[in-house]
Amino acid sequence: MPKTEIHLHLEGAIPIGTLWELIEEHGGDASITSERALRSWFTYRDFRHFLDVWTWMTGFLRSPRDFELVAEAVARRLVDQNILYVEAFFSPSDFGRHGLLPQQIALAIRRGLARVDGVDVALIADLVRDRGPGGTAETLRAVEEVAREAGIIGIGIGGSEAAYPPGQFASVYRRARAAGLRVTAHAGENDGPAGVWGAIRDLEVERIGHGIRSVEDPALVAYLVDEQLPLEVCPTSNLRTGVVTAWEQHPARVLIDAGAHVTINTDDPAMFGVDLAEEYRNLQDHFGLDDDAVRRIALAGIEATWADDATRQRLTAAIEGWWAAEATTTRTAPG
Repeated sequence: MPKTEIHLHLEGAIPIGTLWELIEEHGGDASITSERALRSWFTYRDFRHFLDVWTWMTGFLRSPRDFELVAEAVARRLVDQNILYVEAFFSPSDFGRHGLLPQQIALAIRRGLARVDGVDVALIADLVRDRGPGGTAETLRAVEEVAREAGIIGIGIGGSEAAYPPGQFASVYRRARAAGLRVTAHAGENDGPAGVWGAIRDLEVERIGHGIRSVEDPALVAYLVDEQLPLEVCPTSNLRTGVVTAWEQHPARVLIDAGAHVTINTDDPAMFGVDLAEEYRNLQDHFGLDDDAVRRIALAGIEATWADDATRQRLTAAIEGWWAAEATTTRTAPG
């Protein structure tokens, strides 16, 4: 099935082989001796441990050339999956330890992406809430300088939700909107409904990253349904980080049944050992959705993008055309 994705972290999507190449080049880790060992490294005790592994992994991105390499590799992987359009996060402030400026990183990523045909990738700068209001404001200023050239269309904040609630970043988000950038925020992933309300009221977001813990507040679920505020849901991610303990307990089905605007995404696919086709199969295998429900969720993903009308029409035609063609054949699940 032709697909779109609006919640994918570029760093977390680096193919294992490409990451292994960087580890070997930069001196590696004595405990990681092969690609196979690297795959097993991506196992997490909890969300905090996942963030620690993220920090370890991003330590091997040390130059603009590294970012060109991984951006190209990620784009080629997207093409292999028949993903036509992506809005991808990148976290430039994570690499100041290597002396890299956000401007350098963004432009290097764009150069790498430009080498691959078959997928359109727009960028969203994750300002990383753990940097605090001052640090996120500084990253935003840097991002603004190259937004047009690098194809940056929006901002978000990931990281430690409870420690850095949305209200701290209200002025940063006002500045981003004034600069013409679109806005989303991670909320309701490892913290509860209060963070989602804060993202809505304090940050005036256009989408919610994850948002699954909204189900703990019926009034919030009702608001999300009434306003059709898109949720960037990443099912496997939630299980791998321990935010959800079992498929049977995953809140996505509750949100879908309630009529919320749910989109399906992979978050950090290489780090979680999943791809977008598998996430769509999960809708059927674990949530019991039929073909028509899967088709509607795929189309909801297009509606939630920040693409222009012509691009949305092209993507819609591709997905609808696929389903129309498949209606005359036998299949087991969208791929």
